[in-house]
Amino acid sequence: MDLVALLSDPQAWVAFLTLVLLEIVLGIDNLVFIAILSNKLPAHQQARARRIGLALALVLRLALLSLIGWIVTLQTPLFDLGLRGAPGAHGEPTFETAFSGRDLILVAGGLFLLWKATKEIHHTLDPEPSGEMLDHKGHEAKSAGQAVVANFGATIAQIIALDLVFSIDSILTAVGMTDQIAIMIAAVVTTVSLMMLAADPLARFIERNPSLVMLALAFLVMIGLVLLADGFGVHIPKGYIYAAMGFSVFVELLNIAGRRKRSVARAKA
Repeated sequence: MDLVALLSDPQAWVAFLTLVLLEIVLGIDNLVFIAILSNKLPAHQQARARRIGLALALVLRLALLSLIGWIVTLQTPLFDLGLRGAPGAHGEPTFETAFSGRDLILVAGGLFLLWKATKEIHHTLDPEPSGEMLDHKGHEAKSAGQAVVANFGATIAQIIALDLVFSIDSILTAVGMTDQIAIMIAAVVTTVSLMMLAADPLARFIERNPSLVMLALAFLVMIGLVLLADGFGVHIPKGYIYAAMGFSVFVELLNIAGRRKRSVARAKA
């Protein structure tokens, strides 16, 4: 189908808008991960890290679209450990160990997310020592906050690793929605552009409201578990996951609004 015919086809526009909406929903967890990692960098590097992370996500998605034939083969089982769960409601096994390339990537991504989110939760809960301390040579040591500041290169490397996992899932979703490469490319470019616009406000909002950091990290743990389960053939409906995340965010926003009102009331008293 040529470009003019594609632009004048209502079904193509419906597929494009549906795909953009799905890609945005699937990209929220990627955006939260980038926001949390970038907020650990020095202030002058944070926006740059977010832009680079999302630009790499766009490049990865476009590169994978150019290898669409290979991406589809990632769903072909590579090996099978021979384990099966009990039959589900529709006769399919509740879990299986016939691993495809996609499954292995999801398992690796899930384990990475679980490790990273758990590590960040530990840093958040670990009380920082007050004041400056001296090292064993008597020199002034850095404060805990300075010592934990992440390395820019390491941050970008971690963003790339998760971009790869989320990009493959994103492209496989696109393949299931349409067979027109032009629609997929347009949807991916539009989605990442919208994510770039939302990245800085989201990161600032998370930074201004520290309680959201723990909630976001909890989301990352849940997403890691979902990726791990998906890799083992346990398919959890994404609608349940995003509904739970949306409800949790709504409750936390109510808490934030309540804290602000109480703070204003105390200031006026």
